[in-house]
Amino acid sequence: MKISARNSLVGKILSIKEGSVNNEIVIELAAGVEITSVVTKKSCEQLGLVVGGNAYAIIKASNVMVAVD
Repeated sequence: MKISARNSLVGKILSIKEGSVNNEIVIELAAGVEITSVVTKKSCEQLGLVVGGNAYAIIKASNVMVAVD
C-alpha cells in the first residue's frame, strides 16, 4: 500500500458497532491504545472489515494538534 498521508497507524479491529447507515470501527493500535472511526456500512463491507482483522487508521489533515497536560 502506498499513500500520501503521513499518519498511518496499523492495528487490530476490536469492535464494529453497526448503525443504520454508518458503522463505528474501534482499532487497537497497542495494548490499551484505541482509535475510533466512523465509515459507511458499504465501505465496511467493501473493505471486508471484521473483528480481529488488521486495519490501518489513516489520518489525513493539514494540522495534527499535539497537547500536554
